[in-house]
Amino acid sequence: MLPCFILRLFVMKEDTFAHTNEKEKGVRAMIELSSEIEGKHFGLYMLEEILKPMGYAVGGSWEYDHGSFDYKIDDAVGYQFLRLPFRSIDGQLDSNGCTVVFERPFLLSHKYQRGLDDHAGTGAFSGSLNQFSEPVDKDASFPEPYIEMGKTLLKEVEEALLGKQ
Repeated sequence: MLPCFILRLFVMKEDTFAHTNEKEKGVRAMIELSSEIEGKHFGLYMLEEILKPMGYAVGGSWEYDHGSFDYKIDDAVGYQFLRLPFRSIDGQLDSNGCTVVFERPFLLSHKYQRGLDDHAGTGAFSGSLNQFSEPVDKDASFPEPYIEMGKTLLKEVEEALLGKQ
């Protein structure tokens, strides 16, 4: 078990990819989308049965009490995702019959550095914490054509899920 302060550093480093300072750069790496699924409760197993065939995967940053379904829109230069975050309302995500509630969906863009990170530390301890390449532009703009595509994908999810409730 990692001490709490080390775990917090790991989570903070990962979270820096998802947020941006809009006023400073005039671009957005994370665009929130209002949705009819926000606040709705679903069985996690049912969600997996419906969303995985549509191209969604459970995001790699899930924990026992929260996670997301991610749809990769593009990865030619960095990556762009539609992310459907959720949290558990009755137990852990890996338990049978878990029910989750959706939070506000968003579009996520991240332009990563290819190859080795110039500022990576060496050694067993720092290597275990610094597993991510430093982003080239952690406030990468979200390409305009993909914004409409993300909204269309979200409408498809709403139709698939709200018709099954």
